[in-house]
Amino acid sequence: MNTKNIILSGNEKIALISNLATMLAAGIPILEAVESINEDSKGNVKKVLETLRDDLTQGKRIAYSFARFPKTFDKVTVNIIKAAEEAGALDVTLKDLKDNIRKEMEFSDKIRGALIYPMVIMVVFAGVFILILTFVVPKISSVFLRLKVELPLPTQIMIAMSNFVLTYTIPAIIGTVGIAIGMYFFWKTNKRMLLMMLTSLPLVSQLAREIDLTRFSHSLYLLLNAGIPITSALELTQDVVVKKEVTRAITHAKEVILAGKNLSEGFKDQKKVIPSIMIKITEAGERSGSLDKSMQDISEFMDYEVSKTLKTVTTLMEPLMLVFVGVLIGGMMMAIIAPIYGLIGQVGNR
Repeated sequence: MNTKNIILSGNEKIALISNLATMLAAGIPILEAVESINEDSKGNVKKVLETLRDDLTQGKRIAYSFARFPKTFDKVTVNIIKAAEEAGALDVTLKDLKDNIRKEMEFSDKIRGALIYPMVIMVVFAGVFILILTFVVPKISSVFLRLKVELPLPTQIMIAMSNFVLTYTIPAIIGTVGIAIGMYFFWKTNKRMLLMMLTSLPLVSQLAREIDLTRFSHSLYLLLNAGIPITSALELTQDVVVKKEVTRAITHAKEVILAGKNLSEGFKDQKKVIPSIMIKITEAGERSGSLDKSMQDISEFMDYEVSKTLKTVTTLMEPLMLVFVGVLIGGMMMAIIAPIYGLIGQVGNR
């Protein structure tokens, strides 16, 4: 079975991990628990459970099985489970993972919700544009052609686009669908590069950095809480961030720790990336010996900062999107109205 391309949704992951945690906490052996859950499962969940059952039968661990599903269980999750298996605290760790997956889903929903407005605006604009090309422009263009009016370039372009859409409707639809599919696959194969380009935009850059720091601190908390050494934990957290500057800051922090210094000292060298409050909380955690708890506090604080920045960005985006769409639609209407004014002027001169 090709396990690398199998993906579970957030709800499926929560249900799977929650069921395993409940059964293990009740004292049911892991293999028996997997077989019991598998009876009522279907789809990709069943494939994951069957793979897990086969691996457990061969004497392998859960972390090994989960590592075979990289698109469902990331390196952070796999290493947390591995540490929990070695410490004999798998049931407790699975419960924590369930709560953290739920928080991550809420965090992702928050970001996705902020993108709904611009997407709706663009869909509405596309619909208006198609209506203008298919209904308005053909009627106006027939009048212009009969009167042999000299048309400005924007009007000629719109008439040409309208003629193409009406004459080659099926090829136009196929071409549009083809472009959409091509863009989807291009996004899938070049996701990281496109995200880096997107996160370099002025309005998005700060938000992307705050999202990275939220995920970094949250992942670091989970790894440290599971007993994973800080250098290994920092190396694993590099996979959860997008922006290069945050990746460099994490790499530098790991090098500083390897040199025998504290994590906060590594953060201090990256003040352009790491906010001062994050440095202070890290220092306090190092002094009290509760760095993992400090990372949890940082992730909660950064989550609040992301919410605040998202609100600001969406507030700014709404009028910008309206102006952008207004200019485009206004330009299209002017391309239609300008020749009409020309006709009125000619009649007036006569």
